[in-house]
This record gives sequence, C-alpha cells and structure tokens, in this order.
Amino acid sequence: MPQTETPGIEADRRSRLRWWTELPLILLVYASYSAGRLLARGDTASAVDHGLAILRIEKVLHINAEHPLNRLFTREAWLGIPADFWYASLHYLITPAILIWLFRSRSQVYRAARTWLMTSTFIGLIGFTLLPTCPPRLLSPDYGFVDTMAKYSSYGWWGGDASAPRGLGGMTNQYAAMPSLHCGWALWCGVMLWRYGGTRLTKVVGVAYPLLTAIVVMGTANHYLLDAVAGVVVMGLGFLLAPQVMKAADRIRTRFEGRGSLVAARSRDAAAGTSRDASRDASHDASRGSETSIVSGGCQTSAGERIPRQRESQLGTGAEPGASPTDAGDGAPAPAR
Repeated sequence: MPQTETPGIEADRRSRLRWWTELPLILLVYASYSAGRLLARGDTASAVDHGLAILRIEKVLHINAEHPLNRLFTREAWLGIPADFWYASLHYLITPAILIWLFRSRSQVYRAARTWLMTSTFIGLIGFTLLPTCPPRLLSPDYGFVDTMAKYSSYGWWGGDASAPRGLGGMTNQYAAMPSLHCGWALWCGVMLWRYGGTRLTKVVGVAYPLLTAIVVMGTANHYLLDAVAGVVVMGLGFLLAPQVMKAADRIRTRFEGRGSLVAARSRDAAAGTSRDASRDASHDASRGSETSIVSGGCQTSAGERIPRQRESQLGTGAEPGASPTDAGDGAPAPAR
C-alpha cells in the first residue's frame, strides 16, 4: 500500500475522515466512470478493429483462453448463469463493501487504498476514451463467440444487449473493453483482503476472487485475456501514482486551509480591535465622569452637604461658620459672659 505520511500526520488526517465527505467522493468517481464509458461510445468501426487486433495478437501468442471458456459457459448453463450474475453484480457490490470495511475497521490504510482505487479508475477511463474496443460477444458470430448475457438474459435482471438492467442498455458504452476494470477492481479487492483480512479464509478469498473474475469476464465473452492483463497493469500504475496524488491533494488542502485560517485570523483581529476600542471609550467616559464635580445651580457641593446652598441656609439660622451641624440645630443663644 502507498504510505507517505508520518504516523502523527496520518492519525490527524484519519480523524478528519467523515462518511459524508467520502461518499460524495466515491459517487463522483463512479459518475466519472459512467460518463467516461458513455463518451467513448459511437466509434464502432475503430472499436471492432481494435478488438480484432487484440484477438490476432492472442492467437499468435497462443493465449486466446476466452474461446474455450466461452464454449464451456455456453454449453453448461450451470456455469454460464452464475457467471452472468457474477459479472453483472459483484463488480458493484464487493468493491464498495470492502471500501466501507476499510473505512470502519482499517482507517489507517483507508485513504491510501481509496486513492489507489480512484487513480487506477481514472487511468482506465483514459483507456476507454483513447482505445474503444469491441468485446468478443459483439464480434461477428464467425469468430466463434456467444454472448452468454443475451443467451441467459431471461434468468436475470439484465437485458440482451448489455449487463445493465433491462431498458438501460442504451445508456452504457459496450465498447469499453480495454482495460478490464472488472479485473482491476477485483485485484484491488483481493489485495485488501489478503493484507488486512487477518484470517486464512480472507486470504483464500483474496486470491480466488480476482482469478475467478478473470475467468468470468472471458467465459461470458465480455473481455479478452489481454483486457484482463491491461486491468492489472492499470492497477499497477495506479499503485505507483497514488502517493503522488495524495501529496498533491495534501498541498491543495493545506493551501485552502491556510487561506481559511488567514481570513479567520483577520476576522478575529478585527473583532478584537473593535472590542478594545469600545472598552477604551467606556473607560475614558468613566474616568471623565469620576473627575467631574457635581454642580447644581452654579454652586459646588462639598462633603457632608446634601443640597446646594446648604451651608448658606445653616449660617442663616445663626450657626457659627465653624460650628458642627449639632450645634447649629440647638437654637439656644450662647450664655453671656
């Protein structure tokens, strides 16, 4: 598995993985996969030429294993029907199931595994676009292939023209045979089960699943042997490129997080400055209020006086200027000497 991060950084990034961010990412990959297949359709003549070229190369090398396998699956329905179910369903069930398992139970390797799968898938889409290839089942019957999906379509949910559900065959690109992502994704699943399954059974399944998938795609006449080989090569390229893809994603994430932190810091500084200004204004007003004397009617009050001109009223009643309020309140004249 590609590993590029230190344990501390990887643990921090694992803590940020959330299913509501991963699910749209996986759906985006699948949408790109479907869109890429659709964009590649239409060039039937080139697709047939590419398919025949692959078949000629295999015959020269004596590796055209799809011929005997297809004859076996056509003759033996107990093999052909399960193979059609395998081809039409497991590709879309096992791979997401292993992704979910890694996300929940092997989060320390999930990001690298997911990036490997995504990178390989996009490489496969380039192959679909640049090299449209007619699968064996769509070649002229003279070449000896039988479309088992059409032969056994009454047993499944797919139509006679593709492995898609009935009525949706026109929405698929049937000339996206090179490379075989059925085999590529099955290889990825096998590696995950072998390395992280933890039991002997998972290791056996990890070996059996990609091998049986390769047999199925050839026996049902959906792929050539070289398509399966190309699927393995695509997964190898994805494995090699995945660390670089993760580094590029980290740089982009760091750049955006840095901009976000800068904006947040500026907002905090502006808020703090406003708060300091308000506090300073309030303190200034309070200090001015404490220094200002209480004035009423132009007369300044002093300690011990409750109303203005209290002192004059007290002097007017006969109290001495230096007398205390108690003396002034007696009202009796001082004795003569």
